[in-house]
Amino acid sequence: MIGVINLNTHVFTSIKGTIDSIKLVLNNGRINDAYALLRKYYDSTIINVYTNLYIEDNSNLDKYIVDKIQNWIKGTEKLATYCEMSQYIRKSERLKPITDLIIVNEKYKDIRQRCHDHMHYNYYHNIIYNDNQVYLENRVKYLGVFSNDLKTLFIQHFAYFFYLMDHYMMSTDYVDHLDLGMIPPEDSQYWVASFIQDAFDKWIKPNRPDIAEAILANTMMQLK
Repeated sequence: MIGVINLNTHVFTSIKGTIDSIKLVLNNGRINDAYALLRKYYDSTIINVYTNLYIEDNSNLDKYIVDKIQNWIKGTEKLATYCEMSQYIRKSERLKPITDLIIVNEKYKDIRQRCHDHMHYNYYHNIIYNDNQVYLENRVKYLGVFSNDLKTLFIQHFAYFFYLMDHYMMSTDYVDHLDLGMIPPEDSQYWVASFIQDAFDKWIKPNRPDIAEAILANTMMQLK
């Protein structure tokens, strides 16, 4: 049985697989199919934030495993719907500083609608954008829209997860020293993994400096 403690590892691996699939599909010129995968990515990030938030909200010293999540892991109970999970996150006081920045406009709602349009062929052009044999004047423009949508969803996921579980972003230096029987460098438990700092510098700070400031104000991790 998969334990709750391993949940994030498996979710992250699944998300990586979805992103790999998006890359393959786009390489074949299937923008419509890529949006179907983008909706899956969107759902996965919400599930990741929701499950961690729900566990934090409902755990206590006497009961570390939350039944609702554990039953989902065991396959005996369905998880909440996307709308229920999204609303749970939006109503969380714990995540309010990030949510207030996320909902300043309709951007995430618009992305969700684009995903739906492509999933259900709501418009004729949704079909055309899956035909790589047809010359599409706006293909490059639409690839740019897709790229921005993916980036926007990544920022939301990064922001919520770091705000909620910043210790997951720790570098391995502290544990590596302990494993070798060495004294860890001072404050190394607060060092972030280099790829986390790189992502923060490349995607969060330039695109959402307001969210970057909120994250920095809420963490003891040595994120710059």
